Amino acid sequence: MTSQFPIALVTGAGTGIGKACAHALVQNGYHVIFTGRRIEVLQQAITELKDLSNQATPYALDISKIDQVQGLFQMIDDRFGRLDVLFNNAGRGTPVMDFDEIPHELWAETVGTNLMGAIYCSQGAFKLMKNQSPQGGRIINNGSISAHTPRPYSAPYTSTKHAITGLTKSLALDGRKYNIACGQIDIGNAATEMTDRMAAGIIQADGSIAAEDRMDVNHVAQAVVQMAKFPLESNVLFMTIMATKMPFVGRG
Repeated sequence: MTSQFPIALVTGAGTGIGKACAHALVQNGYHVIFTGRRIEVLQQAITELKDLSNQATPYALDISKIDQVQGLFQMIDDRFGRLDVLFNNAGRGTPVMDFDEIPHELWAETVGTNLMGAIYCSQGAFKLMKNQSPQGGRIINNGSISAHTPRPYSAPYTSTKHAITGLTKSLALDGRKYNIACGQIDIGNAATEMTDRMAAGIIQADGSIAAEDRMDVNHVAQAVVQMAKFPLESNVLFMTIMATKMPFVGRG
C-alpha cells in the first residue's frame, strides 16, 4: 500500500506534546503513525481528528524493546513503503529523590525509553530513508532544556536528554550522504498533564517552591511542523521553544 500523503511517525503520540504534534502534522497534510504503549489512548487521540482520522494509523508498542520497534518499521515498510519524518518524542521522568537513592530499575526504565527507544527508532527510520526512493527524510528529536540546565533531582532524565543531543549531532553528520536531515527541539514548560505540577509549584535550584509559567502546547506543535516541512536541503539543527517567563535563562 502506498499513500498520497507524506508519512510521519510520532512516538508517544497518545497524550501531551506527542498528541499535539501528531494532530498538527495530520492537519498539515501528513499521514501519521501514532505510537505509544496503550492502543485505546492512541485510538482516542485519532478519534479527535474527526474527518481527518483516515490520515492516522495507531500502533501500540514499547519502544524500549528492540523486537517491537523492528516490528513497527516492518509494518511501515510493508504498508507505506517509505517514511518521511520521524519525531522521537516519547519520554519519561523520575520521582524526586536523592541521587544515591535512585534504584537501578528506574535508571534502566528511563534510559530504555528516553534514549534507547530514540536510538532504535532512529535506526529503523535511517534504514528506510537511506534505501527508499526518493532517498532521504527527516528525524526530529525531542530534547529538553534540562539537558543544558538541569532541574534538581533529575539525573536520569537529564542524562538521557543530554545523550539525545549527541545522537542528534551524530545523525545530522552521518545522514548527510543519504539526504537525511536531523534536528532537535528543546522544549520548556509546554502546558500538558505532565507539567501541571509546574503551574502548581515545583522545586527550584535554591530549594524553594515556585509556580512556573507555561506555554500553549500547540505552539510546540507549530514549531515541529515548521521543522518537518522544510525542504531537505535545509535543516533546523537545534530549536529552543519555551514559555517566555519561565525560569531558564539565569535559572537558580
